[in-house]
Amino acid sequence: MSDEEAEPNATRRLPTLDKTPGEADAATPSAADTPSPDTAGHDRVRRFWSARRVPAALVALVLLAAAGLLLYDVAAVRADRPAMAWRRRLARELATRHLDNPWVLGAAAVAVVLGIWLFVLAVTPGLRQVLPMRPAAPDLRAGLDRAAAALVLRDRAMEVAGVQSVRMAVSRRKAKAHCVSHFRELDEVRADLDTSLGEGLRQLGLAHELRLTVDVRRPKKR
Repeated sequence: MSDEEAEPNATRRLPTLDKTPGEADAATPSAADTPSPDTAGHDRVRRFWSARRVPAALVALVLLAAAGLLLYDVAAVRADRPAMAWRRRLARELATRHLDNPWVLGAAAVAVVLGIWLFVLAVTPGLRQVLPMRPAAPDLRAGLDRAAAALVLRDRAMEVAGVQSVRMAVSRRKAKAHCVSHFRELDEVRADLDTSLGEGLRQLGLAHELRLTVDVRRPKKR
């Protein structure tokens, strides 16, 4: 009887396939090459676009009223009725006033400003109060209101020992905390606030990281 038959439960070494270092590196992706779930698609996240219903409705109403009034006056003239006084005066003013007249220049300036305003509204996203968040799914977009983000960060700051009051302001690129501390050293309170608020910003899941600024002061003496 052989040794293998005498010891059926004996542990035997299985054959292995040894790879060369080059093959092992090619087969196993490195951690740097693997995209992180938090940063994947980070640069592709864009702001939310506003519908801008109020400016569009105002422009539509103004154009509709002007077109309706002009069409009514043209139809009245075609029906052998005198034109309205405003159209006769407008035609007379356009025929007699020169281009360098202050009224003509003022009306042109107003038209240019309105045109630039409408163009800016057309090419900018708007909704500055909504901060885009990292996408949790390919077809899912989420946003966080700036006031809600400021409230969450304020609650975290109030949990730090030594903080008496906090005034939090969140913009599109910055998060500013103005804190009042009534005990502990200011440097210690500021360090704890940096840690707590930095962790709070990461937990918000925003697509674009906000720059944190912390200001700690003593309460004013009465």
